[in-house]
Formats: sequence, C-alpha cells, structure tokens
Amino acid sequence: MIRCHLSTLMGRHKLRVSDVARITGLNRSTVTSLCNETATRVELPAISKLCELFRCGTAELFEYVPDEAERHI
Repeated sequence: MIRCHLSTLMGRHKLRVSDVARITGLNRSTVTSLCNETATRVELPAISKLCELFRCGTAELFEYVPDEAERHI
C-alpha cells in the first residue's frame, strides 16, 4: 500500500484543502482524495506541484507500506 502524508504536511503548514488547491492549481477533489488516502491514481505533474509547495521529496509525500500478505512473501 502507498501511504500519502499530504494531510500531515498540510497540518504542519496550517493549510486547508482549498489553500493547497488554490496555490498549486490542482483540482480540489485531487487534493481531497490524496488527503483522505482514497486516490487510486495521481499524475506526475500533481506530485511535482505538491513537492514544490512543501519543498519536499517524493519520499516525504509518499511511503510504501507492505500489506500483510506481502510481508509473508
């Protein structure tokens, strides 16, 4: 599973979904789905805009966490 730490980054910077959408130009629903970790697909330009906004790398924005089934392989 891929975990998204966007909500944590937003909390640190005291930004709301609407703020991130306005600053980055991303669709509000894209930001919301990433915050809620319900996104199934994210475009590379969107990731780039978020990394630019928070001055972070992709490893700070996303984290790979093996599923229980994957841990036994």
